[in-house]
Amino acid sequence: MAAAAAAGEGGMERVRRKKDFTHMERVDGRMVNVLQGLELHTAVFSAAEQQRIVDCVHDLQDRGRRGLLRERTYSEPRKWMRGKGRATIQFGCCYNYATDRKGNPPGIIRDEEVDPLPPLLRAMVCRLVEWRVLPPTCVPDSCIVNIYDVDDCIPPHIDHHDFLRPFCTVSFLAECRILFGRDLRVLGPGEFSGAASIPLPVGSVLVLSGNGADVAKHCVPAVPAKRISITFRKMDAGKVPFSFRPDPEMQELAPLPYPAPAPAPTRPAGVTMRPQDRPVAGEQIESHPIATAVGTPHHQQAAAAPRVAAGAGTPGAPVARQQQQAASVVRQGPATAQGHGAAQYQAAVRAGQASASGAFSLSSDDFPALGASPAASRGNRAKR
Repeated sequence: MAAAAAAGEGGMERVRRKKDFTHMERVDGRMVNVLQGLELHTAVFSAAEQQRIVDCVHDLQDRGRRGLLRERTYSEPRKWMRGKGRATIQFGCCYNYATDRKGNPPGIIRDEEVDPLPPLLRAMVCRLVEWRVLPPTCVPDSCIVNIYDVDDCIPPHIDHHDFLRPFCTVSFLAECRILFGRDLRVLGPGEFSGAASIPLPVGSVLVLSGNGADVAKHCVPAVPAKRISITFRKMDAGKVPFSFRPDPEMQELAPLPYPAPAPAPTRPAGVTMRPQDRPVAGEQIESHPIATAVGTPHHQQAAAAPRVAAGAGTPGAPVARQQQQAASVVRQGPATAQGHGAAQYQAAVRAGQASASGAFSLSSDDFPALGASPAASRGNRAKR
């Protein structure tokens, strides 16, 4: 568990979060930011993780078409006009978009059963809570997977209050835009007009709460390419299906602590920095990749040190010595009592960068649940 937590902390650093969406509209006689409560989180899932999730969705769709999922879990209406034909897969509860043939009104149908969240989607929920995208007070227990073909859309709506706030939607395969506003107009099949448009990058997570969920409507115009979205929501306790049983492990989820900030660089006592040695604006000496040889475990760095010293007589020795000097310069700061000038410092940095590796990758070992989707291999689909 400690290793998994450490991996999570390291990956959480890559997430970018935008929470300052603003669009003012008049509501009940006063100007209100109708986008308050929206958050966009990017880089929550790596490219490899996204591919595993997409493979899993395609596998689930194939099973739904073959009748291997519960009756109301999978739905694929006949595409009889532009914008109509989006396939859906529901887990956790059966949600009714409109009054059905049995007279059930829109909302959760409590006496209908659908399949529970698959393991891979449960792992996604864990990631969203642990990486502080969703709060632990509102852990999703249901989701709906939308599989778009070209020109499919979602018309203007506000999500039903059978589901609590916040909820979120994760985007895959292709970027699209989502419209928000108090008054979203339908211009034609799959064509809508709204005051605020937000692009949803591939792999991004849009969180909806506050005015963004309850005051403004939202919609997705006809998409230009195949797309998948997964919307995670927590059901109201008084609306859950009669047969629903909560998952105890999901109720115990908690956010990981924020990574500790890197220590500031230090200089020997009595050493002053000359003006020509001061770093240029925006330069971050303390986080330079040379200082710790990013991507190399510490025990490998320690083992490599004797080899660098012993290689002084080999053809690669000058490069090794430059890298040693560069690491020494960064550890000591850009200036010492004897003085490494700015030019020498930058030269050392450039020499070391040639072999530094700062690329971040999250393997299935770091988050094994994302590598264990049921029968979701691309090879299986190729055979079909």
